[in-house]
Amino acid sequence: MVVAQPLPEPLTATPKSSYLLGTGDQLTVKVADADEVPDKPFRIDENGDFSLPMVGRIHAAGMTVSQLQSALTKAYAVYIREPQVVVAVAETRSQPVSVLGSVNSPGVHQLQGRKTLVEVLSDAGGLRIDCGYRIKVTRRSEWGAIPLPGSIVDAATGSSVAEVAVKGLLEAVSPSDNIEIKPNDVITVPSAEVVYVIGDVKKSGGFVLGQRPSISVIQALAMAEGLGPVAKPADARIMRLVPGASSRVEIPIDLKKIMTGKSEDVLLQQNDILFVPTSTMKRLGARSIDAMVGIGTGLAVYRP
Repeated sequence: MVVAQPLPEPLTATPKSSYLLGTGDQLTVKVADADEVPDKPFRIDENGDFSLPMVGRIHAAGMTVSQLQSALTKAYAVYIREPQVVVAVAETRSQPVSVLGSVNSPGVHQLQGRKTLVEVLSDAGGLRIDCGYRIKVTRRSEWGAIPLPGSIVDAATGSSVAEVAVKGLLEAVSPSDNIEIKPNDVITVPSAEVVYVIGDVKKSGGFVLGQRPSISVIQALAMAEGLGPVAKPADARIMRLVPGASSRVEIPIDLKKIMTGKSEDVLLQQNDILFVPTSTMKRLGARSIDAMVGIGTGLAVYRP
């Protein structure tokens, strides 16, 4: 029986596109003139090994396919003259990355080689329009600190946490932000903070706050491109969620006075609804206005 084989070459020589084998991966191995090798997948166990007829236990974790192929060729050369060995990956399970939050296909994705943050986000279906402005990456201690300014290492667990600005990443303003993602990284994309403007305005919808904690009623109205033709601004209302409750509190405002400078502007908070009724509209309760937003994922979300 042959003991687990050493790496034929150092990992630093591994090409960028190569996939590093790991625990849980399934491999197919074909050896010419070796009928003892069954035509079925072999799974790499929790120790990074798997067993083959004639050569016994082989260590595969951390190798590329070509490195493993070289190791098996050497091992079978003891029994077969000039052995022809072909190794293929049947299933990848060893390099999971969790992508959570505001992406089109959240969940666990396999790296299958070296990939950057942008490539992994693309594998997750890309960012949704309602995504926030910063992406958080959490990394296990075995991979060291995330190579980004401002990254924090947890003293207890050794895990590293860093944030990347979405705009800079996608516009390649700082290429160093597009870090290489490591196995078991957790990428979290929070949803953006949004305020809603509905009713008789020219562009109803949700408007992303961006880097600001709040915007004013006048700013929100400007984003909604102003009042509609039959708006009744004096009867406008802000519907605000009550902390710890599912209901909203109703805050009457006179948009007409605010727009003419006769009354102070009012700040809107995350998830506020600014409702502008029409002159002919019957009075709507808080639940009805809330439902208009709830139904409307039909409502578009706009980013500044």
